[in-house]
Amino acid sequence: MRLSTMALRNLGRNKRRTILTALSMTIAMMAVMFLNGLVDGLMDNLVRNALKTDIGHVNVATAAYRDREKFMPVHEYIHDSPRAAEAIRQAQGLDGKVLIVEERIRFGVLLSSGPNSKAALCVAGDPETETRLLMLDRNIKEGRYLSARGEALIGTGIAKDLGLKVGDSLRVVTEKADYGLGFKKFRICGIFSTNVNSMDNSLFQLGLEDARDLLDMAAGATQLIVMLDNHALAARDAPRIEAALAAAGIEGLSVIPWQKGGGIVGLFPLMEAIYNWMYVIVAFLGAFVIANVMMMVVLERRKEIGILKAMGMPRRDILWLFLLEGTMLGLLGSAVGVGLGLGINGIMSVVGMDFKSAMASFSWPMDNMVYTKVDPLAALALLGLGIVVAAIISFLPSRKAATMDPIEAIRLA
Repeated sequence: MRLSTMALRNLGRNKRRTILTALSMTIAMMAVMFLNGLVDGLMDNLVRNALKTDIGHVNVATAAYRDREKFMPVHEYIHDSPRAAEAIRQAQGLDGKVLIVEERIRFGVLLSSGPNSKAALCVAGDPETETRLLMLDRNIKEGRYLSARGEALIGTGIAKDLGLKVGDSLRVVTEKADYGLGFKKFRICGIFSTNVNSMDNSLFQLGLEDARDLLDMAAGATQLIVMLDNHALAARDAPRIEAALAAAGIEGLSVIPWQKGGGIVGLFPLMEAIYNWMYVIVAFLGAFVIANVMMMVVLERRKEIGILKAMGMPRRDILWLFLLEGTMLGLLGSAVGVGLGLGINGIMSVVGMDFKSAMASFSWPMDNMVYTKVDPLAALALLGLGIVVAAIISFLPSRKAATMDPIEAIRLA
């Protein structure tokens, strides 16, 4: 009789115990599968919220700008950014994967009103697109969001320091792209409050066309912010974006995925690795019941083991027989658990989880909805993890059965 058939038959000898043992693995792997989808969703949300105000999933700028990025040199800009943005949208192999391509200009300015002046950071882009990136429209304390040319949005810190209110005129001085001095007046249309000092005290927002006029930048932008449907694939998709720009005859641009952006984003891969180890730990916790049951089974079947050995069954086959029984328990429990977890993730990927109430005291402009990820490849990997863990945890009881002395086993049974 084949060992797999014998193992399957042995599992059927006590169906209730088999079901209860597999159930522990089912619960553990269902939790692992759901946790995997939730963590992927949380990481996607975290990465998106962290990067949408900064470099995006993929960042495009001139090579010269990249070398001096911390100084935000406005004279090192992409001269025909609309054409570059369209080339990225039409990139081969990225159909439907590019969610946003934003032309953005970041530059330092000197703001003044009456005798007061203040240095600030201006972030300029298409106002409608920036409602999905900076999201300052959600934090308007007074007035409204940008909707027309000649308007500016400022933080509460700037408004307080310069004595400004909605409707007032604001003078802006900065260096232009041709190294000249740019000067322009804007009307304050709104004042935002995020309760984040670095934003409220120094962030100043303009529409893209107003910034181009101020900087004498024509149809340019200092960077292109590319947001993808999957942040984890940014490193793979960045070369495709670079190839699309080269095919369009746009040269001299630096294309980097967020993983190479440095700073705090470098911690995200480490966080994902930590979560992967957590999955392994939870799987082992679920499989410990299998080890306990298998040890009990070995003790219950000592007489049977002794007879099989006395009849000439090799020690190796005894080992494999009990190892197969434990592994089959792991396979049964893991398959059901992963299937249930995948189903829960499928539902939550549509319904989502709103963390707005949990983030009520935190005013940073961010998307609070988290959608779990449905990843069939991850499901297969976790199914394999469950089987491997069950096999590992079953080894010691199986080895004990294989090393039993047949005469002693029959006598003590």
